[in-house]
Amino acid sequence: MSNKMTGAQAVLESLKREGVDVVFGLPGGVLLPLYDAIYQSDLHHILVRHEQGAAHMADGYARATGKVGVCIATSGPGATNLVTGIANAYMDSVPMVAITGQVNTWLIGKDAFQEADITGITLPITKHNYLLRSAKDITRVFREAFYIARTGRPGPVLIDLPRDVTVDEVEFTWPEVSLPGYHPSFKAHEMQIKKAAKALMEAERPVIYVGGGVKYAAAHRELYSLATKINAPVTTTLMGIGCFPEDHPLSLGMLGMHGTKYANYAIQESDLILAVGARFDDRVTGKISSFAPRAKIVHIDVDPAEVGKNVRVDIPVVGDAKNALEGLEKEVSPKPKGAWNEKIDGWRKDHPLTYIPDMTIIKPQYVIEKLCELAPDAIITTEVGQNQMWAAQFFVHKDPQKFISSGGLGTMGYGFPAAIGAKMGRPECEVIDIAGDGSFLMNSQELATAVVNDIPVKIAILNNGCLGMVRQWQELFFEKRYSATILGRTSPDFVKLAEAYGAVGLRATKPSEVEPVIRAALATDRPTLMDFIVNPAEKVSPMVPAGATISEILELEWCDEGHIGHLEKHYSDQRKAIFGEEGC
Repeated sequence: MSNKMTGAQAVLESLKREGVDVVFGLPGGVLLPLYDAIYQSDLHHILVRHEQGAAHMADGYARATGKVGVCIATSGPGATNLVTGIANAYMDSVPMVAITGQVNTWLIGKDAFQEADITGITLPITKHNYLLRSAKDITRVFREAFYIARTGRPGPVLIDLPRDVTVDEVEFTWPEVSLPGYHPSFKAHEMQIKKAAKALMEAERPVIYVGGGVKYAAAHRELYSLATKINAPVTTTLMGIGCFPEDHPLSLGMLGMHGTKYANYAIQESDLILAVGARFDDRVTGKISSFAPRAKIVHIDVDPAEVGKNVRVDIPVVGDAKNALEGLEKEVSPKPKGAWNEKIDGWRKDHPLTYIPDMTIIKPQYVIEKLCELAPDAIITTEVGQNQMWAAQFFVHKDPQKFISSGGLGTMGYGFPAAIGAKMGRPECEVIDIAGDGSFLMNSQELATAVVNDIPVKIAILNNGCLGMVRQWQELFFEKRYSATILGRTSPDFVKLAEAYGAVGLRATKPSEVEPVIRAALATDRPTLMDFIVNPAEKVSPMVPAGATISEILELEWCDEGHIGHLEKHYSDQRKAIFGEEGC
C-alpha cells in the first residue's frame, strides 16, 4: 500500500500520530488545502470566532489535560492574532503547537497578500519555531515540534506552513526525534539533592515556595510527601495554586502582592526557602533587595536559565521537579511540628483572609465563596484583574489542574476561551470562568463557539462597571482620578448578550439571589452566563504596593465615606438604582 499523500494530509496524519484529538482554529485562503483535508478527516476541529480565542483554548486544554494544545490560524492577520495567546503560553510555560498558514514559498518576502513574517514576529515568544519549505520535512518538523513543546520547560512551538507545501505530494514516514543540540535536564544531580536535604534538615524556619513547574511536572504528590514528612509550610505563586491542598494545615496559600499576610511574613522570617518550579518574579518578591533577608535559598528548576536569574541562590538544583522532590523526600528524615509552625499558626489566626459581609450589596468575595461551596471540584479559569485575585484568595483550591489563569502576561480575555479549551479536554468536569466585565468583553464573541459546539461552560461575571484593578490603583495612587476605567453605561446587558448568542443568561443584584443563580447555572447543561452586580468600590486586599518589601502590607479600607457615591456619578441609572446614593 502506498503511503503517498498531500502535505495537508501528512499534517493531519502527524497530528493523529501525536495523539491530538481536538484542534481550535479559523480558516483562511492559504489554509484551504488543509481545511479541505480536515473536512475529509475525523479530526475534531472547533471553529473559533477570533484567532486569539483559538490560542487561549489550546492553552486551557493543555493546562487541564497535561497534553499539548493545538491551534490553527491563516497567514497574515490570522497569524498575528495568535501572538497574544502564544506570548501568554510562553510566559506560563504551556505546551502548545501553533500552526499558521503562509503564502506560497516563492512569494515569501515579496509583501504578498496576507503575508506576515510570523516566525520573525514570534521568535522571542516561542520555545522554537519552524518555516516549512518542503512537504518532505512535515513529519520531521511536527515530530520535533511536539517533542520540544512538552519536554524540559514546556512552551509553545510555531509551525509556519506555506500553501504550496500543503498541496505537494510526499511519501509519509514517521521518523524518530533526533535533536543533538537539545538535551533538557531531567535528573537532578545527586550531590545537589544531598546538599539541599542537609540544608532542609538544619533549617529551623523553612518554607517551601512552589510555582507552576510543579504542576507541569505532575509533582504535586511528591511535594505533599516531602512537606508533610518534614512539616514545612507551603506557599504558592499564582501559577502554583492547587499544587498543595489549600485546606491543609501546612498551606499558606498564595504569597506576594495580593498573597496572604502569613505567607509573606513566613517568607520574610524564614531561614531557608526551598523554591520549586518558580521564578521569583516581581509580584512575589516585591523589593528584591529586601526579599527574605535571612534565608538560604535552594532553587529547583528544570530551566537552568531561571536559577539565580532574579535572586541569589545558595544551592542550585537543575532538574525535573518530580525527580528532584522524590530524591529529596528519600534523603530527609521526619521532623515534628515546632515553634515555627506555632508562630505561623498565630499569624494565620491574627491575619486571616476576610472581608466585611453586607446583606444589602453583593460582595465579589461572597460570590467566590458560594461558587466554592456549590462547585468545589470545578475547574476554575479566570480573567485578569480583581476577579483573578479574588478567585485565587477565596476559592479553596486542591487540584493543580483545576486552577487555570494567565500569570506572567496577565492577559485580559484569557479566561473564557481557556474555559472552553478546558471543557473540551475534561468534559466530565464542571468548568467555570470567573470574570470581570471588562475582561470578558475582550473575547465575548466565543459565546458563539460555546453555543454552536454545545460546550456547557459557565461564566460568573463580577460586574462592577469598571476596569477594577486599574481603578483600584487609581484610587490608591492617583488621587481617585478614574481616567478611562469606568465602563458604566458603555457596558452591554450581559444577560441579553448571552441570550443573543443562544446561551442562558442569569442575573443577581442582591446577596439573596447569588446562591439561586449559581444553582440554576449548575443545573443547566448549556453555556450559561451569570451576571453578578457587585460592589463597585470593593478592593483586593491585602496588597503590597509595587516596589515595597512584601511584609509592608496595606490592609485596604473596604469603603471610604461617600466613595461609592463618588463613583456612581459615572454609572448608569440602572446602577444608581441598585446601589443608591448613600455610599456604604
